[in-house]
Amino acid sequence: MSKSPYLKNHNRLGNVISAIQVMGKYGFYKLDYAGWAMRITGDENNADYWKTIFEEHPEFFRIDGEGKKVSLAWRRSYRKRYNVDEQRDLSFQEFNALNDEEKKRISRTPLSGEEITVLIQTAIELHSRAIEQNKEYRWLSNPLLSILGGVLAAFIGWLAKG
Repeated sequence: MSKSPYLKNHNRLGNVISAIQVMGKYGFYKLDYAGWAMRITGDENNADYWKTIFEEHPEFFRIDGEGKKVSLAWRRSYRKRYNVDEQRDLSFQEFNALNDEEKKRISRTPLSGEEITVLIQTAIELHSRAIEQNKEYRWLSNPLLSILGGVLAAFIGWLAKG
């Protein structure tokens, strides 16, 4: 059977898509597991569940060096100059003029609708490939098991004669 995380449960693709949407648009680009669980599902008690999803899908999600916060990989590629309160990107000069307290309200630019669509389409394609690959494994398993059964039967027959 395929080891794809997309096939671990029937909700996996939907969960990945939900995380992409929320993480792509939320003002702050990086939160801890409980924070994302609250934003995605409204229940921070699901933090461990979401941690598993983030860990099993590094094609979309990045965990910080301390292993405590998660962000969307694409969003991390943007400069950290998005003012969450004003909902706009700051110029280099505006950013440099901020004090340390004001910089706590600066994040990375949210993704556009088109960028989120690309990520969702990628997740759907990866899910579809996992399903197809799983079908190939199942197709191969029947002949292999038949051959193995035949060899085992012949071996048992040989042992019975001896």
